[in-house]
This record gives sequence, structure tokens and C-alpha cells, in this order.
Amino acid sequence: MSKPVIAIVGRPNVGKSTLFNKLTGKRLAIVEDTPGVTRDRIYCECEWLNKTVMLVDTGGIEPKTDDGILSKMRTQANVAIESADVIILVTDLRSGVTANDADIAAMLLKSGKPVVLCVNKCDRIGEPPPEFYEFYNLGLGDPFPVSSVHGNGTGDLLDECFKYIDFDKEDEYDDDTIKVAIIGKPNVGKSSLVNKVAGEERVIVADMAGTTRDATDTEVENEFGKFVLIDTAGIRRKSRVDNDIEKYSVLRSYMAVDRSDVCVIMIDATEGFTEQDSKVAGYAHEQGKACVIAINKWDAVEKETNTMAEFTKKLQTDFSFMSYAPFVFISAKTGQRINKLFEMIVSTHQQNSRRISTGMLNDMLAYATAKVQPPSDKGKRLKIYYMTQASTNPPTFVTFCNRADLFHFSYQRYLENQIRETFGLTGTPIKMVIRERGNDKG
Repeated sequence: MSKPVIAIVGRPNVGKSTLFNKLTGKRLAIVEDTPGVTRDRIYCECEWLNKTVMLVDTGGIEPKTDDGILSKMRTQANVAIESADVIILVTDLRSGVTANDADIAAMLLKSGKPVVLCVNKCDRIGEPPPEFYEFYNLGLGDPFPVSSVHGNGTGDLLDECFKYIDFDKEDEYDDDTIKVAIIGKPNVGKSSLVNKVAGEERVIVADMAGTTRDATDTEVENEFGKFVLIDTAGIRRKSRVDNDIEKYSVLRSYMAVDRSDVCVIMIDATEGFTEQDSKVAGYAHEQGKACVIAINKWDAVEKETNTMAEFTKKLQTDFSFMSYAPFVFISAKTGQRINKLFEMIVSTHQQNSRRISTGMLNDMLAYATAKVQPPSDKGKRLKIYYMTQASTNPPTFVTFCNRADLFHFSYQRYLENQIRETFGLTGTPIKMVIRERGNDKG
């Protein structure tokens, strides 16, 4: 099930991005050198009281004076309204209620979505100043005084937002339905693939980039099972994302990845691998999704004896950061190897959801550590006590040892490869968590 979405909206320079960064906290820090881990994300997890939501910052859209400030705000607010479960309207205590605040509040009221009013820059602790109370005039109920710089009042703000969210809501699709996000650059054939599988023109296909604005769902049932195909707008480089609608097409693509069970990463065979493909794939990898890399337009490539083998070898180098993902060469136009694609989707989904018993894991661990001794440093050797699987989607394994500092990355990679070799987890990322146990530091 996809996580609930909270959108932060408001006019420029009221502190939306500062609030976004404060609420998301450490999650915006770069924690691994992986393609797709962006430094300027406008869409990020926020955790509060052991519950997780996705937070959307509309601060990336700044009104252009030649386009009209109000029209830009309307675009900004409307996009947030469409995707959000709850909306936070951020205002500025120092400037008071402005005409633009009132216009946005009126639009949000018409939407029928829950709106929580945040009065930012209330930096002094204690009773808010008299000018705080004028924000009641917006008609959005009790305003919440917040200092996004210091974090004061953010807990109360999130408590209020969470009142409107049903965290136990059932998924709209059956449990046996596999949700497949089809992601990639613009114009690689994502919509053509959906139409070919569905047998009818469900989404617009045109030979130009950017014809798919939203993520659209298509339900399909075939001999391989039940599927929901989520056709997304192409994700292109930030430098080319030059208008508001395009920015939110990228946002919807990321949201589609979060909703999905399996991501089909489409590559254009006539163009080959590009840096932007690694960004798209990196986001899916970072989210722990099962992945299949589909090389489309294979029918348009001139072939010799070893063309596919050479292409595969190059892609293995390009996608070295997600070496577990299988490749399939397809043609959305002719239907070539579409059945093979569905076989891989089912297989990678099963692997991503697989649970391995602790006994089987520790049999593998005993064999692996006997085959290659754990590393040592200055006479101190790493001792691995046992391993257990903590969760699925992706498979996450917790390993208990005496010294986490001795557990070198290369040995983690070795154990990960042993898990894949033993249990066949070839289409899913694996997460390893290292824990120290007891006082044995020898």
C-alpha cells in the first residue's frame, strides 16, 4: 500500500522548504553513494510516532512575474490538492495575512481536502503574539504556531495532520494483484507497452516527449496473473524540468514507484544507457523495489551475431549498482518477448516477498564463514553469531556480531552474494543490518 501524502503549500518565502527539511530531518542526508539519491528531493518520507507519511514540498515552484503570481499559486495548490491526503498551508507571522494567503485558503476550502493551517516564524516560546490571531480570518480553523527553523510546534502540527489519515486503509487492489510501475526517460515507449499489453489504446501515444502527464493505472489479467500497470510520466534531468507541470510529472513518477511492487525500468535500445537512466533506476533501488530492466525498441536495432551479448555486457557495467536486476530485450511495438517480461515480473516479485527461515540462513552462514574467514584487525577477529530475516520487500537480514567496526563492506557484499547464490534472490535488492551483541569484543 502507498504511504499517505501530506503536501506543504503556500506563497513564496514563508518557509515551506525549511519546514519540509525540519520534518524530514536526517532522511534528506546522503547516506549512500547510489545513483538516484538526490540532494534536492521535493518528495521524502517523514516519520512521526512510528507512522510514516510522504511529504511533498511545493517550494520548488517559484512564481514568475511575467506569468502572473496568482496563476502560478493556483497551479501549485491544485497539484497539491490532487495528490495529497492532507494539506499544510504555511503562512508567515511577520507579514500577516495577505491577499494571496486568502486566495489559496479559498481554493483549499473548495477542494474538500483536510487543511491544517501553519503560522510559521513563531520563534518565541510561550503564548503567540496578538498578530497570530488574525490568521483565524482565513476560515481554516485553529492555526498552529510553528518555528520551522527551531522545530517548535512541529509535533502538534503533525498530530493534527495525522488525525485526518486512515493508516489502516486497505489497498484498492486485491492482495494477489502485482502493481507494476513502468518508469524511464520520456519517449522510451512506456505508454506503447501498456497499450500493447492491454490490447487497446488506454494511454496517449505520440512521438514526442511529455505526452503522459499523470501516472495512470491499467488493470490487466493474463496467464501470468493479475497486474496493475502504472504508466508514468518520463523522468528527465532537473535542468530540463523547466515548468511546473513537468516538475510534478516527475513527482508523480516517484510516487508511482512507492506504490508499486515491481518496477520495470525501460531503456531505449536505439539510444543505449544514459546517466538519467541510472537516476531513474537508482530511485527504485533506493526504495527496495524488485526491478526488471526492459530494453525497448529492440526490433529497431541492426543486429549481428553477438549484438545482444555485447549490449548485455555493457548494461551490466552501467547497472553495476543493481547487478541483481535481470534484463529482457523487448519491442512494445511488435510484442516481442512481452511474455518473458511478465515471467520476470512475477519471479522478481516473489523474490522480493520471500521469507527465509533462520535455520536455513544460519546453515548458509556456517558454510560461508568456513569457506571465507571473517576479517580481523590487530589480532581481533570478527565473530558472527547468527543471522535472521527481519522483513520482506526488500528482504532485510540482521546479522549479530561481536564488533560492527570489523564487519567490512566487502565481507557484507560476500555474504549478500552467498545469500543470492543459495536462495536465488536475483531480482531484488537485499538489505543487511549489522548489530553488535553482548560484551564480547575479542
